Amino acid sequence: MNQEPQFRGLVRFGVFEVDLRAGELRKHGIRIRLQEQPFLALVMLLEHQGEVVTRAELQRRLWPADTFVDFDHGLNKVINKIREALGDSAENPRFVETVARRGYRFLAEVKASDAVALRSSEPTTEPDPAAESPDSPDLTRKPTGRGHGWPSLLWKLSVLGVLALAACLLAWKLYSTRRRPAVIRSLAVLPLENLSGETSQNYFADGMTDQLISDLGQISALRVISRTTMMVYKHAREPLPQIARELNVDAVVEGTVLRSGDQVRVTAQLIEASADKHIWSESYQGEMRDTLRLQNNVAKAIADQIRINLNPQEQANLKSVKVVNPQAYESYLKGRYFWDKRTINGLKVALAYFGEAIEEDPKNAQAYSGLADTYALLGDWQYAAMTAKEALPKAKAAAIKALELDGTLGEAHNSLAFCLDGFDWNWDSAEREFLRAIELNPSLATAHHWYGWHLSLMGRNDEAIAEMRKAEKLDPLSLIINVDLAELLVLTHAYDESILQSRRTVEMDPNFGPAHNQLGQAYLEKHMNNEAVGELQQAVRLSGGSPICIANLARAYVASARRSEAVKLLNDLKNGSNPSNSHASEIAMIYVSLGDNGQAMNWLEKGYEERFNPGVLLRPGFDPLRSDPLFANLVRRVGLPRLNQRM
Repeated sequence: MNQEPQFRGLVRFGVFEVDLRAGELRKHGIRIRLQEQPFLALVMLLEHQGEVVTRAELQRRLWPADTFVDFDHGLNKVINKIREALGDSAENPRFVETVARRGYRFLAEVKASDAVALRSSEPTTEPDPAAESPDSPDLTRKPTGRGHGWPSLLWKLSVLGVLALAACLLAWKLYSTRRRPAVIRSLAVLPLENLSGETSQNYFADGMTDQLISDLGQISALRVISRTTMMVYKHAREPLPQIARELNVDAVVEGTVLRSGDQVRVTAQLIEASADKHIWSESYQGEMRDTLRLQNNVAKAIADQIRINLNPQEQANLKSVKVVNPQAYESYLKGRYFWDKRTINGLKVALAYFGEAIEEDPKNAQAYSGLADTYALLGDWQYAAMTAKEALPKAKAAAIKALELDGTLGEAHNSLAFCLDGFDWNWDSAEREFLRAIELNPSLATAHHWYGWHLSLMGRNDEAIAEMRKAEKLDPLSLIINVDLAELLVLTHAYDESILQSRRTVEMDPNFGPAHNQLGQAYLEKHMNNEAVGELQQAVRLSGGSPICIANLARAYVASARRSEAVKLLNDLKNGSNPSNSHASEIAMIYVSLGDNGQAMNWLEKGYEERFNPGVLLRPGFDPLRSDPLFANLVRRVGLPRLNQRM
């Protein structure tokens, strides 16, 4: 005879819920097919969460007494069906644990929602086997007369055994609850899964992931892996412990986003990585305008679960309730989606979407911050889609506007610092803004990345490398951060270390041109000229003819006694020079390698008038000029300290 369920209504655990009235198992609100017997077994395990449910007890629940079946085989099949539905495994269980030679235990926390727990109030309907058997002794009757001593002794021993077992179970339970929880000081947020069924909504799920990473990144006691790295794990099927080991984190957050019209539902769960143990899960639902509040709630709940002490500023940030204009927020998310592609076309599309977001909501600080980031990259030498004189003042104005609207945006402080460094050459103000960005969002990898370059400009090379390594730790799969770390190592003459760093980056993506460029540059400094030529030829091909890659290849040709080929590359760059992309610094560098310092200084002066990024002056290609008084005068006018003594 089947037992009466001890829960009624809706029961939740992890990202799952069991509707006892409907007899359904759901994941993120979506029904999962589960047959009757596995469903009944799951319900019984939920009723006894944390306790061992024996195989005999499950057998009695699932099969009537007169059923003729291979119970062991049937029960194994039932448990396998449950694990299959939950995505669980016997080897690394998160939900159903096998207790050897006894039964099974349900591990995750169970919550009864819109339900009444009846375990303590309703007597079991399970019949007492002893009462049904006429041959069984009445253990409730006090034994009398001779001949009853042996059953009495058995009865007493049985009672003592039960009490001893109960004491052991109680001690184990107390030990389990008092065990010190794992210390979590680093975590990774896996890309939230888009449950809408529409690929056109991927930008929304990615944007929500980005925002959750940003919210958690504001917690100074927590290291949060950056979005660039986490997007590599989109649709990944690796076990969570493996992902955690690869990223060197203590915990992983995974979840889903379901958007239907103006309604948004966010579900998240926190997994302790080393044990693949479920710690917490919850679902949050609201209107599109409440999206930021929903994400704040998720971040606050995670901080509470891992017992992180928040400072007053962090508490205020996570408690703040921000209402957004739904149309403006959607445009902003689309802008970030295309900005993250880091291509010229992607940046141009992002520019349009951020502009739309500002038109729809002129007080949208995040949209102005995105606009600043976009202009900053469009005007940087790596993209050069706009001149620095055209792009960076617009970037600066957008960053200032963002900070006027919300002074707590770490990204906006970082964007402003980039402009102050790369265009205004206002080093003191830039440093203050970088430090403020890092204070507000300690896990913002881009802030550590760009601050590392600032420190290098200031001649503080040890600090620069340390800061770049922080960026790498926060965003280990970011190709550009890994490449720039290799470049800083070249600037400090750590050529062998730079070569190893570049080789690791090439392994991450063999088609990433800048990685081959840095590897070739390090080979060139070690006078491994043939290897340098090979890498730099690949860099030019893979980058689509990047001017810096062409300039370094020309240097390698000169070093390899292939001067005519270097001159050809020089002429190609000069012929392609125009007001938008003069390639002045790159042309100057080739002239240095050819020994024509006069022409080199002429082109550097041209770059100075165009307001070049001062970082170009750090390049090893200009080392032969450092003792030249004209070069020293240029460095003085730019305002860089001790650059001529760097070598």
